[in-house]
Amino acid sequence: MASRPNMTAPICLVENNNEHLSVNQEALEILDQISEPVVVVAIVGLYRTGKSYLMNRLAGQNHGFPLGSTVQSETKGIWMWCVPHLCKPDCTLVLLDTEGLGDVEKGDPKNDSWIFALAVLLCSSFVYNSLSTINHQALEQLHYVTELTELIRAKSSPTPDGVEDSSEFVSFFPDFIWTVRDFTLELKLNGHPITADEYLDNALKLIPGRNPKAQISNLPRECIRHFFPRRKCFVFDRPTNDKELLAHIEKVSEYQLDPKFQEQTKNFCSFILTEARIKTLREGIRVTGKRLRTLVVTYVDAINSGAVPCLENAVTTLAQLENSGAVQKAADHYSEQMAQRVSFPTDTLQELLDLHAACEKEAIAIFMERSFKDDNQAFLKNLVEIIKDKKDELLLKNEEASVKFCQEKLEQLSMSLMEGISAGIFSIPGGHKLYMETKERIEQDYWQVPRKGVKAQEVLQRFLQSQAAIENSILQADKALTDGEKAMAAERAKKEAAEKEQELMKQKLQEQQQQMEAQKRSLEENILQLKEKMERDRENIIREQNMMLEHKLKIQEDLLRDGLKKKSEEMNAEINHLRNTIDTTQNDSTPWIAKTIDRIGTELTSILCAPGKLIGNIVKGFGSLFKKK
Repeated sequence: MASRPNMTAPICLVENNNEHLSVNQEALEILDQISEPVVVVAIVGLYRTGKSYLMNRLAGQNHGFPLGSTVQSETKGIWMWCVPHLCKPDCTLVLLDTEGLGDVEKGDPKNDSWIFALAVLLCSSFVYNSLSTINHQALEQLHYVTELTELIRAKSSPTPDGVEDSSEFVSFFPDFIWTVRDFTLELKLNGHPITADEYLDNALKLIPGRNPKAQISNLPRECIRHFFPRRKCFVFDRPTNDKELLAHIEKVSEYQLDPKFQEQTKNFCSFILTEARIKTLREGIRVTGKRLRTLVVTYVDAINSGAVPCLENAVTTLAQLENSGAVQKAADHYSEQMAQRVSFPTDTLQELLDLHAACEKEAIAIFMERSFKDDNQAFLKNLVEIIKDKKDELLLKNEEASVKFCQEKLEQLSMSLMEGISAGIFSIPGGHKLYMETKERIEQDYWQVPRKGVKAQEVLQRFLQSQAAIENSILQADKALTDGEKAMAAERAKKEAAEKEQELMKQKLQEQQQQMEAQKRSLEENILQLKEKMERDRENIIREQNMMLEHKLKIQEDLLRDGLKKKSEEMNAEINHLRNTIDTTQNDSTPWIAKTIDRIGTELTSILCAPGKLIGNIVKGFGSLFKKK
């Protein structure tokens, strides 16, 4: 079961000391407890605009995030509240309340930009809260969005074809929700009623003209349109006209608030709870609380070091940690399941190998589900090696258990024989026949014992070999037999010993073949699951790229509709680059997957140390299978 902390109040996640950001370890420990996916909602905006009230309502509370009742900003840095998601039982809702932008008490206005950028990077739904109306002044106050191109990087290396790195922001940026508080206008355009979303779209239309003033005014509009994949708008009436009630709104009963404001707040919360998406990184990587913890630390460390937070670097860091954890989780599962399912000694080697195959398959599936960006399959190879070592240990343990069990049974069954030898009951005429009958009865009783394990024949063979000298001594001393009969009996004993040795050798060869077949199955299972994962990843990449293309074509279409042909043409480089990328992903992926399978097949074979040519021929066949498709 997924774990979830019980938070009764928010906690500071990122502390802002004007010149330095720091992460609160207690908050990180809370995130580390959350193994399920998270829906992350962050709210930003100018201070004293009622951001915290909305976040408290999302948490289903009146209290929590400090609201304050003066002109002084209450929230510093980024505060976090993790609560159960009311509409997605397998998710946690993570609410991030940020300090107010534009606080006059701040020493360094650059901190506002970093808080804004961090909120964008961490959340899946980004709420921008403002007062009164979406006009020129409101968009000017949103200049932080224009600075994101300097504060965030999608990739660690320059993008080819001269395409701006920010062109890929749409693939991992959150949904954008503009909440307009104390809204007093009518939602009408050219005399016709419009929705809040249409109001936002109209406000984001670009101003025609190439003059510097128009370009400056258009910059935040363009950034919002280009960067954020989905946009939504909510307008709120004033909660109450009573200034005294407004100053202490967290203590006000609902019936004292304007009914229209209550309805608007309810609609906003309903939308967030039903429509806000799970936080997802590039290529469909879902973020859990544990993963969010890593992202917070990685981004804040980058900011404090003077570097620009880079999504690609953050995902790489996250992958290293997650893949190590995936290897451990898979290996632990294998060990736990084998411990539960195997009873030593197993009746046959094949029984143990079949159990191994079943548990290994489950372990690989766990690894494939949890791992990502294991580009050179280093972590998969590590897992294969760990499981192979564990299997070898189990094989040895199984053999030792069989030897011990068989030796104990033979000691019990041969006790009367040993006592008879010591007492000399076979040192009489006809003693050899009596000895052989006793020995054969021991063998028959021994083979009747169930689940002796893989060493049953070998242990018996060693026992019989240990009796050979005694048997020959009894034979030679038996006066009831002629010399010819003694010679024939000795020859028969020698022949039987050779036959038993041959049977033992045949068994060992059969077990070697079974081991090779098991290694073959192990290799096939790893390759099959890796291929399926690579194809899923490819589908996610293509889906993401098509979403980006669709978004950019929509922007281009809007620009043409608004008569901004020049602006529309400027997007052609981005669109053509993206189309080429999609073509490459679609057309070159099958040969690439085949090459990867051939390479990893050879490397896994080396780890599995399969003898002979059997498994080598299998490896050569994997790549060709995909090339034929």
